[in-house]
Amino acid sequence: MIIILWFITFIISLPILVLFIECIASLFPTSHQVNTNNSNPSYNILIPAHNEATVIRNTLQNLLPQVVNSQQIVVVADNCTDETGAIARQLGVTVLDRENAEQRGKGYALDYGLNYLSNNAPDIVVLVDADCLVDPHAIHDLVTMASEKNKPIQALYLMETPAKPGTKDLISALAFLVKNQVRPTGLNNLGLPCLLTGTGMAFPWQILKDAPLASGNIVEDMQLGLDLSLAGSSPLFCPTARVTGILPQQSANATSQRTRWEHGHLQTLLTQVPRLLKGAIAQGRLDLLALALELAVPPLSLLVMLWVVGILITGLAGILGGYWQPFITLAIAGLLMFIAIISAWAKFGRQTIPGRALIAIPFYLLWKIPLYFSFIIKRQAQWIRTERDQ
Repeated sequence: MIIILWFITFIISLPILVLFIECIASLFPTSHQVNTNNSNPSYNILIPAHNEATVIRNTLQNLLPQVVNSQQIVVVADNCTDETGAIARQLGVTVLDRENAEQRGKGYALDYGLNYLSNNAPDIVVLVDADCLVDPHAIHDLVTMASEKNKPIQALYLMETPAKPGTKDLISALAFLVKNQVRPTGLNNLGLPCLLTGTGMAFPWQILKDAPLASGNIVEDMQLGLDLSLAGSSPLFCPTARVTGILPQQSANATSQRTRWEHGHLQTLLTQVPRLLKGAIAQGRLDLLALALELAVPPLSLLVMLWVVGILITGLAGILGGYWQPFITLAIAGLLMFIAIISAWAKFGRQTIPGRALIAIPFYLLWKIPLYFSFIIKRQAQWIRTERDQ
């Protein structure tokens, strides 16, 4: 019984400790600077797009000032039944029409785009989603850093709350901020690699050209980063390059998006953490160990739920058996998690996420319970594009 209690305590406390270290490390000043050298790497921006007519124009108009020639932007209109391709052509970018009803998903679209680029391969390929806004100079910073470091580079990818955000939107934005800004910043300050988080990614061509992209993996970006890491090219974080998406306001769309992200994260956690640990030992690489620990941290809301369950189990064991050490350990872990979340909010989220929203976290957790329960009984395994708000 004692062994079981300590096992529960360990599997909950370890990711909390990793989260705490990352969040505290993020509080220190970041001395990141993209150097300006004499090199002038060639680059293309590759955008997979499936029925993105409502957003593609804004995305492209935002990117066009950041390229020398509009043809550097390549849109893969993947199985589109709307005006995505026509709108992109109006703006003068390169458009590739892909039709394959059997192979659907972002990974297949990216692979199609890379095959096209291989005819005149650039030095750097930047991957951007069709529904994002890229800050001025972000493409320059990504391309320059990828060229200098010869590594995959992940931009700062954040979610903007809807025009009329509800409390659930604000808590979702906080969780996204912790995952995509706070934790990568902490890892960057510690000199460690990060996970790929989606859009705003730059790759040297020689690293990306043979990557296994053609799949229906629902978190293909995260998996790509892990595959490249095991091959010797762990991604680095570029905090000066900011890319912004918008959280869906319609409840069904938000649920669909969160389900895909979190089911994919959990599936990747279960299958890839052992693979990374094995690689870290076999290759003697600290960066793979760091990525394994980073990936082992489940989504923040699930981590809080697991802690609540753990504290109840160990507390009950303490009452019935008088053995309180696991309970005390988890209580300390809970304090560390609280400090981590509050400190992250205070430095990075206080301007956009009001403190009153934090009070609603317990209700947000209740909303997420069915999502995690569905992972056990009917997990999402196929790529499904999130519908855009009109």
